[in-house]
Amino acid sequence: MKTDTIFYTLFQTLPGVLFELLEQSQALALHYQFTSVEIKELARRIDGLFLPKPDFPEDQIYFVEVQFQRDDDIYWRIITEAFLYINQYKPQRRWQAVLLFAQRSLDPGVPFIYQTSLAQQQIRIIYLDELDDVPSSSIGLGVIKLVVATEDKAVQQAKNLINQVQQTDEANRSNLLELVERMLIYKFVNKTQQELEAMFGLTDWRQTKFYQEVKEETKQEVKEEVREETKLETIPRLLKFGLSIEQIAQALELNVEQVRQAIDKQGEEETESNS
Repeated sequence: MKTDTIFYTLFQTLPGVLFELLEQSQALALHYQFTSVEIKELARRIDGLFLPKPDFPEDQIYFVEVQFQRDDDIYWRIITEAFLYINQYKPQRRWQAVLLFAQRSLDPGVPFIYQTSLAQQQIRIIYLDELDDVPSSSIGLGVIKLVVATEDKAVQQAKNLINQVQQTDEANRSNLLELVERMLIYKFVNKTQQELEAMFGLTDWRQTKFYQEVKEETKQEVKEEVREETKLETIPRLLKFGLSIEQIAQALELNVEQVRQAIDKQGEEETESNS
């Protein structure tokens, strides 16, 4: 499931949910623009950035990272990106790094050097699977809870969320429903479009913008998988030409471990066929 896509779409549509997670007023979202910025030194972008509008000079900057898999370098990376952004753009504001972990077990722990050098509350940590204990009628929190819900709970939660969205004012209903539908496609990845429509009473969405985006993303994923499979099939031929593992990895734009695994797999298959 593409959690980055879901969460950054959620922040764009309902920016107040960040402040709800931080136990602050959702109205603070009116002070902010949710954006992404380029960091030249890293040749990459920070995607989760809440920048205060000029009219609110006392509000702080929030660097937001969503983490759904184990990454032992997550704290090093987000703090490095924060300081590189500060060095490049030189904002005269306070700042805070917010890490949203799918579950507590994914948190590698704040490195000791940051525990001693950063101001208290400079890093805010939230475990999304523990939000079940937080009562709220917020649609934004409902989306987040659904993302981390187990399969046996997810269907009923999705139905409740759709009913909640359908009770909102007409001006916002379309965007909110599209957000929920986008999330359902990623959450129930093994269900077809027709099955999802039947499960949740949704209308045909094949012509909607988000469905076309998901369809295009799926095509790109398939292309990448085919491309990598083709590369792996090329490895035995390159070995016969006398290239080293490192040379093969460089030529095919793979890492050395991928090449080694492909060679080991080929050796196991040849052993089985000869036995």
